[in-house]
Amino acid sequence: MLTIGQLADYAGVTIKAIRHYHERGLLAEPGRDSSGYRRYTAKDAIDLVKIRTLAHAGVPLARIKDLLDADPDALTAAIAEIDHNLQDRMAQLGRIRDQLAQLRGGERLFVSPEVADYLDDLRELGVSERQRCLERDGWILMRTASPEDASLWLDEKRELMADPGFRALYLEHDAAYEWSPSDPRLPALAERTRNWFTNHDSRSETRPVHNPAIARLAAQSQPGASSPAWDRLTRLMQGQ
Repeated sequence: MLTIGQLADYAGVTIKAIRHYHERGLLAEPGRDSSGYRRYTAKDAIDLVKIRTLAHAGVPLARIKDLLDADPDALTAAIAEIDHNLQDRMAQLGRIRDQLAQLRGGERLFVSPEVADYLDDLRELGVSERQRCLERDGWILMRTASPEDASLWLDEKRELMADPGFRALYLEHDAAYEWSPSDPRLPALAERTRNWFTNHDSRSETRPVHNPAIARLAAQSQPGASSPAWDRLTRLMQGQ
C-alpha cells in the first residue's frame, strides 16, 4: 500500500495535484488505514499516471474523466486524436521557433525574402545602417500600401544598384546625410545626379502607378528620412 507522498513521487505529480484530482472525481478516494491516512494501490498509481499523461498532453480534466471510463476502442481512438493534435502543435511551435531565429537574424521576419536579400546586398556595399533602416521601413510601407508597385520598384532598384555609376551616387548620397548644408560638395553631387538620370530612363516614371499616394505615405511615415544636407541637395537638383 502506498502513502499519498509515495504515490505522488511515483507518478511525478504533487500531493496538491492528487487532492485536486480527488475533488474533480478523476481519482477515486482510497481507503484509509487505522490512523486515518489514505492508502493507495497499484491501480491508483496506474490511474494517476494516465491522468498525468493526458493532462500534460493538454486534455481538459473534464474530458480525462470520460476517457478513463471509456472502453478500449474509444480510448484508442481518442489517443490517436490527441496525438494528431500534438503533432499540429509541434509543427506550430516549430514555426514559432523559426520566427524567433529570424528575430535574431535581422529583417527576414518583417520583409519578403527578396527585400531581405536586397538589404543584405546594401550591407555588403557598405551602406550605412541608418540608410538600410530607411530602405527597410520604406519597403514595408510600400508593400503594405501597394504590393504591385513595391514589387516593380524593387526589381528596378536592384537593376539600378547593379549599375556602377548609380551605385557610386547612392553611396555618396548616403554619406551626404551627415554633411553640412553648406558643404561645397553638394552642388557637384546634385549636378552628377541630374546628369545620370538625364541619361538613364526610369521604368517607374513611364508606367502607371497603382497607388499614387504611396510615395507620400513613405515620406510622411519615416522619421529621419531627410537631413539639412539632403534638403539642400534636393533643392539643388531641382535647380533652386
